Amino acid sequence: MNLKNLAKTLGISETTVSRALNGYPEVSERTRERVLAAAQAAGYRPNPMARSLAVGRTNIVGIIYPLMPNDLADPMFIDIVGGMSEALEAQQMDMMIAPASATNEFHTYQRMVKGRRIDGLIVGRTKPYDERIAYLAQQGMPFVAHGRTQLNQPHAWFDYDNEAGMRLAVERLAQLGHQRIGLISATPDLNFVRQRVESFQHAMQAGGLAVDPDNLVDNAHDRRAGYQAMQRLLARSPRPTAVIVDNHMSGVGAVRALLDAGIAIGSEMSLIVWGVMEDSLAGHNVTTVVQPDPRGAGAKMIHMLLALMDGTPVADLQELWPCELLPGESAGPVPN
Repeated sequence: MNLKNLAKTLGISETTVSRALNGYPEVSERTRERVLAAAQAAGYRPNPMARSLAVGRTNIVGIIYPLMPNDLADPMFIDIVGGMSEALEAQQMDMMIAPASATNEFHTYQRMVKGRRIDGLIVGRTKPYDERIAYLAQQGMPFVAHGRTQLNQPHAWFDYDNEAGMRLAVERLAQLGHQRIGLISATPDLNFVRQRVESFQHAMQAGGLAVDPDNLVDNAHDRRAGYQAMQRLLARSPRPTAVIVDNHMSGVGAVRALLDAGIAIGSEMSLIVWGVMEDSLAGHNVTTVVQPDPRGAGAKMIHMLLALMDGTPVADLQELWPCELLPGESAGPVPN
């Protein structure tokens, strides 16, 4: 059954049927319920292209992403995108991932917005002062930021509690007697990295522990950099008795460096890694800080974006999920 026949069966205009199916507010609730019931009984499914033209939407959500070599091998990234895709499929919508070089990323945002190629955006890898978010807010483009920023513009965002997660890791090592604790972190211009580094410093100070700048190594965002960062810490004298790695991709390299150096993980050197490790390090039970339910997080961001597009205020679309510390064999008492 098509729209014309459905309208004829109900004895109302095609325009009213179309507006009822697409949620226009000027259609009475009684008429809307009648149309929806008749459409369901007749097995009517709207034509996505026609619907897009009617409501002025593309039915496409975009992600502009400066993909790094490790992203497609990152189970967290794949799970989040998978959750987004499932949520969009349920709404008969599509997702477009547009890879962009770091130098051309902002221009890609401008082309997407000016060309009206998408209905909304998920903005990843947020920065403390993010020009992309400022631009989208100014242009009125619906978006949800995957991560917080320090910008004053009100906007929708989803994030995990980076500060609390890092605090859990420091407090666990302090409880085990560690005082010389190192930190390997990713690129410092990313907001989640800034949050985790600052939380590390605050938690150390709160526990009466000294922060040695030479025990802090940044720009470690992949296995090779994680390996090299751990080598630097192992070369120190005295070296840290425990190390926290703020991302699981470089965490794999850090573990490999310890194994290659013959260090007994959990007794000679303790280690806590941010992010699930079982897919990358079979047989090594690493103590981890995890961000639970990444697929659910991806779906949540899509639901938030759709709510924003339907008029929900941004103040009601700011979501902070907790992190968890999963015990493992890699964090043990300080060696004698």
